[in-house]
Amino acid sequence: MPKLSPRDIRRKIQGIRNTKRITNAMKVVSAAKLRKAQELLFSSRPYSDRLYEVIRNLASHIDQNVHPLFQAREERSCDLILITADRGLAGAFNSNIIKQAEEFIKDKSFKGIKVNLILIGRKGVQYFSRREYPIIKGYDEVFRKEINFEVVKDVGNLVRERYINRETDRVYLLVNEMKTRVQYRPTLRTFLPVEAIQTEEKDYAVYEFEVSREEFVNKLINLYLNFQLYRAMLESNAAEHFARMTAMDNATRNADELIRTWTLIFNKARQESITYELVDIVNAVEAMK
Repeated sequence: MPKLSPRDIRRKIQGIRNTKRITNAMKVVSAAKLRKAQELLFSSRPYSDRLYEVIRNLASHIDQNVHPLFQAREERSCDLILITADRGLAGAFNSNIIKQAEEFIKDKSFKGIKVNLILIGRKGVQYFSRREYPIIKGYDEVFRKEINFEVVKDVGNLVRERYINRETDRVYLLVNEMKTRVQYRPTLRTFLPVEAIQTEEKDYAVYEFEVSREEFVNKLINLYLNFQLYRAMLESNAAEHFARMTAMDNATRNADELIRTWTLIFNKARQESITYELVDIVNAVEAMK
């Protein structure tokens, strides 16, 4: 590495300061978006949890032949719904969940089970499209402004039809979930078939409805599929903003460290330059005597 002049070092410090302003601004923006995303997520969780409990309770106490989505079968092929972000600069947010998806595919392939991918988020679409993975459908530009609910309904209808038509034997969902307000991690869960709750007979709830059994089950399943997917996208959106806020905060701190380090280098280089100039002056005076 060539030795830098004080002027070059000063320019480098200014460049780091400019980068620091950008990362700090991105941190502030992500913090504001995170608060909004978490409020929306936490307000939707009680409804989502209750809906999940109702449909699993229903699956425990009705004939499995009432609807194909309640029927479990031997797993020869499966679909994986993977939710990533549309943008980067969020630390290991995308790379960690993509790595877990590849491990999932490898594990299933080792067992002789084919895995098909349904990708939500540009980062996942870009990564797996460049490699030889079977992709059913990919959705990008999903999280640019508000979550696109048309994508939610499209994915819900897609996995529903594939399971009913026996094109897949199981559907999994892999998403970054917010475990606390300051922690997230990739979470894998079974999306289809609807899993039953193992409870004693006396523990189950009783519901009365004024519509036919078929109409009720169809409406409930559609609501379950769409809202669970919507909640998963809310989880991913909140986790992405938290990851980006954390990454930009770390980048800002690193910029401060670099500024301090290069300032010391600049002071040392300037002192050396002054010393050399004084030596040259002294030598010139000596030569004139």
